[in-house]
Amino acid sequence: MRKIDRMNPLTSVAAAAMGIAIGLLVQFYLSGRGYAPFVPPLSLPVTLVFIAAVLLVFGIRLRRNVSKGKRAVNPFHAVRLLATARAGQIVGGLLGGFGGGLLLSLLGRSVPAPVTSWLPMLLVFGGGLTLVVCSVITERLCRVPPGDESSEETDPRTGPEPVDQAAFREP
Repeated sequence: MRKIDRMNPLTSVAAAAMGIAIGLLVQFYLSGRGYAPFVPPLSLPVTLVFIAAVLLVFGIRLRRNVSKGKRAVNPFHAVRLLATARAGQIVGGLLGGFGGGLLLSLLGRSVPAPVTSWLPMLLVFGGGLTLVVCSVITERLCRVPPGDESSEETDPRTGPEPVDQAAFREP
């Protein structure tokens, strides 16, 4: 069985950097046109935290099933959860960075922005950070514990040993 590596943390950092750039560009565009700053809806950070909680719950349930060994774990379920956790790291970095970029644009103003403007931006940043952290934890929960790997090593060129078909025939 091939060992699956963790996702590179620089991927989340790069997504966050892109989010910051997009947030800054949106705010600079709006201020250049004379519009009010973009304020994200409060449903965005709530949704990010909800997705993070769901990922964490599914990861804990999967780890419990693997460690108990009572129930068979569907490998497709585990791979889907791993892929979702990795996507959560990217999306959390991107949207958290977007909230951070929106917030950064307000720091350079001579007149401080009202709380109703910067609080949703701060919450989006926190929600994205929460999603990244919970996704990293879920990714680690999806790892196969040592000793669960197959003890039989097969040669990739020849494949597994042939099965004796006579053992499966009815008498």
